[in-house]
Amino acid sequence: MEAESAQPGFWDDPAKAQAVMRELSRKKNLVGDWRELEKKAADLKEMIALVIAEDDHSLKEEMQSELKRLSSRFERLESRQLFVGEYDSRNAMLALHAGAGGTESQDWANMLLRMYLRWAERHDYEAEVLDVSPGEEIGIKSAIVEVKGDYVYGYLKGEHGVHRLVRLSPFDSDHARHTSFVLVEVLPEAEEAVDLEINAEELRIDTFRSSGPGGQHMQKTSSAVRITHLPTGLVAICQGERSQHQNKEAAMKILYARLLELDRKKKQEERARLKGERIEAGWGNQIRSYVLHPYKMVKDHRTDYEVHDAEAVLDGELDGFTASYLRSRVGK
Repeated sequence: MEAESAQPGFWDDPAKAQAVMRELSRKKNLVGDWRELEKKAADLKEMIALVIAEDDHSLKEEMQSELKRLSSRFERLESRQLFVGEYDSRNAMLALHAGAGGTESQDWANMLLRMYLRWAERHDYEAEVLDVSPGEEIGIKSAIVEVKGDYVYGYLKGEHGVHRLVRLSPFDSDHARHTSFVLVEVLPEAEEAVDLEINAEELRIDTFRSSGPGGQHMQKTSSAVRITHLPTGLVAICQGERSQHQNKEAAMKILYARLLELDRKKKQEERARLKGERIEAGWGNQIRSYVLHPYKMVKDHRTDYEVHDAEAVLDGELDGFTASYLRSRVGK
């Protein structure tokens, strides 16, 4: 790839050249991560040998902690070998939609939003809430988050589906047990000029006043933007930013991601048809349950992977779930 980037005329097609350079950067980072881990493992091996030779047990705990850190890093790097999807190395768009149930589901949507933001923070990914629709009393009705970093879509694609919460309601005077549902969509971010070409004539762009909290500014200006892709009927709405320009930019990102996902699904269905396979129509099936009462457990229904530290999961500890999902897809 480096040789290709040095060829005359490489930058004649800037969009293609930028895509190649992004992929080259990702591959360099991956090789660099493995080399760094290799060096740290070699250093730790030498330290352990020294501790054993000198019969020095004072550093034993420190060695065990470092070994645990390196093992965790190894497992995360190893899981990258499971990324075989066309878009796994991309950034991702997360869309959350509260299900029926009013306050309960809207609070659950807000809890999931926090979980994914904490997950991104844990892994030094950049996460930006592009749009959010506040709940009537508490929580959120919906939100769209852009998460940037290497292999974000690969890690998060297994989160796509319905997430179920079982708990004693903090909003019910009788403290009855409630079940709430939230739909999570995970879309690969489109590289606009490379993946898709959209003619301006195919778009209808409407502006309107933002709804919900926001103060006087939101009431006086038509800053919210709705973009409709006329050939498919897909719609992207953004009202979370303060300026109309920012909202239009965010809505275009969302629209491109939805169009890329539509194209991906069509290709998947065609491959399945040629192979004579049956694939599920839709993605509304419940994929994971988060139980906070009468016991605590989070279980993925596709892989049967489960943990009992529900608080840690809701604080962004999702690596076990992402890894088990990736391993379950090997060969499929």
